[in-house]
Amino acid sequence: MLMRTDPFRELDRLAQHLMGPGTWSRPSAMPMDAYRDGDQYVIAFDLPGITPDALDIDVERNMLTVKAERRPLPRSENAQTELSERPLGVFSRQLVLADTLDTEDIRADYEAGVLTLRIPIAERAKPRKITVHGAERDRELES
Repeated sequence: MLMRTDPFRELDRLAQHLMGPGTWSRPSAMPMDAYRDGDQYVIAFDLPGITPDALDIDVERNMLTVKAERRPLPRSENAQTELSERPLGVFSRQLVLADTLDTEDIRADYEAGVLTLRIPIAERAKPRKITVHGAERDRELES
């Protein structure tokens, strides 16, 4: 259902971690899980410390783009940083979705730092039974 667009994602993520925070022109990757649950496809992104208004989700054809920005917390003028390990900046992920997903009905929920997208499987992609008619049955229906 999901195709990766960048085979070197892990190397890119490591390089971005070493080079500093993501920017709008060069965002950092965000960790995610993806799985099928019944008649829907679920994608969960780890985005701790992001406010819901800093999330941007777009779908164009089969390309899903998720962007988020983690801004620094407001501090007083007298505050001195002792340690800063939490990444700040822009995070982004682009995924190519299969044609079998219904991109018109995507549901997004954000709770406890996890953005969860639920994408229904399109009706045309669900398994269905095909009735087989024989020649005798067709003659019975005609009479």
